[in-house]
Amino acid sequence: MPRAKLVLEALAFVALAVIVWLVPHHVSDFHARELASVGIYFIALLGLAILTGYSGQISLGHGAFMAIGGYTTAILSVDHGVRDLWTIPIAGVVAGVAGLLVGIPALRLSGVYLALVTFGIAVAFPQLLKKYEHLTGGTTGKILTLPRAELGVHTTPNRWLYYLAWTIALVLLAVAWALVRGRPGRTMQAVRDSEVAASSSGVSIAVVKTLAFGVSAFYAGVAGALYAISVFYVNPETFPILLSVWLLVGLAVGGLGSLAGLIGGAALVYYLQNHADAVARWANHLPGLAVDPKQPGIPSIVFGAVLIIVMLVLPTGIGGLLRRVLYPLTSRLYSRS
Repeated sequence: MPRAKLVLEALAFVALAVIVWLVPHHVSDFHARELASVGIYFIALLGLAILTGYSGQISLGHGAFMAIGGYTTAILSVDHGVRDLWTIPIAGVVAGVAGLLVGIPALRLSGVYLALVTFGIAVAFPQLLKKYEHLTGGTTGKILTLPRAELGVHTTPNRWLYYLAWTIALVLLAVAWALVRGRPGRTMQAVRDSEVAASSSGVSIAVVKTLAFGVSAFYAGVAGALYAISVFYVNPETFPILLSVWLLVGLAVGGLGSLAGLIGGAALVYYLQNHADAVARWANHLPGLAVDPKQPGIPSIVFGAVLIIVMLVLPTGIGGLLRRVLYPLTSRLYSRS
């Protein structure tokens, strides 16, 4: 990697960290909580980007891995008295192991067939949660305690959740960046581009694909644990089947080959899920439109319409837009290095 590019990306990361630190000082407590949720989705999308964007495996089952992480946190904290903060890495490991187990049989599949199998996991998982109610609480679920500030940080629960989510997000972003920019990332991209060529170069296709599944599921498990802590309640409806689809939408909007662009994808997914009615009310001001945000199905229609518009305007996602905007600067820097 050119030294100029390395320095530029390091400076961008520092700028992002500064912005993350300053934002809570300029937004309300409620908006800090919303931005924490964006950070949680961002973590899940980082994992999905490693799996789909860099290793080329399409997954529609990431909501199930988030559920595994969320339930791990709930079970450990409610049934065993473990502090919710310390359950987060455990939740990631448990989900990561589940991802490895799924990745092994998935080696025989690719493309739409792999997507269908992983989507089947997302569909079946809520039923498993209901079946083993002695462990998961069944349809009732489990209630966690309200998140509280720890580690000497004195602030509101919502702002504490924001700092927790985005601190973990920044750490995992740095790990993902090191992974995809290093030899493992180049190996995954080689497998994505041509399995035959990668295999002829001595790359173990099975190992690369399985590890990509495990790493991706680890990220999803961490996101699921944070989500459970943020809503302090889990049941089979907390992680709906459509969550996996929303995550894939966020990945497409953010850009398959971009990590920083995923922040925009995470924001779009969260705000369209929770504020589609506001978009509908705004659309009422446009000539020839009359949208009642209270009508059933309107949020889904708004979600789909905005997604179509975004993908038409940004076919390569937000990451592609950033690359085009920054290309004049980066090209000059690279030519000098």
